Amino acid sequence: MPDWRALFVPEHSLLEIALRGTVMYLALFLVMRFVMQRQAGAVSLADLLVIVLIADVSQNAFSNEYKSLTEGILLVLTIVGWNYAIDWLAFRFPAFERFMTPKRLPLVVDGRICWRNMRREMITHSELMTQLRLQGVDDPAFVRLASLEGDGSISVIRGDGEETAPGPQDRREPA
Repeated sequence: MPDWRALFVPEHSLLEIALRGTVMYLALFLVMRFVMQRQAGAVSLADLLVIVLIADVSQNAFSNEYKSLTEGILLVLTIVGWNYAIDWLAFRFPAFERFMTPKRLPLVVDGRICWRNMRREMITHSELMTQLRLQGVDDPAFVRLASLEGDGSISVIRGDGEETAPGPQDRREPA
């Protein structure tokens, strides 16, 4: 027979759980936004963060690390709430969106490789050349602009002015 009281009555303060969820979400979001830009790939940073945190929180609730389902559900709702709030703020306020979304970073400009930017993002010459070849360019001299986009993909505008659209194969994978 299940212990219904233990199942639904929180053992910890609900405010503490919401505060812990808030602090952890915002801290991890900022770390991922500013430190892990190039590893983001096709999934937005906020989406990736939510998936990872919800998986962890749900696992804790399922394994009885939390004594009640109420605590696990509140923490999941806190994480989802912050994700929604950040998306809403970025949609409604362009200044906030600019802060939350990394700027495009040029890697090749008019056929010249931007070594400083490559070093900053720890992109090797080999990685750049792979991405250029995937988009039909075998020599940086034929590139007007190649940029690391905010979502982790590399976009290329060839010297003939034709833009190559980054596809799923062009997404940067975690190093």
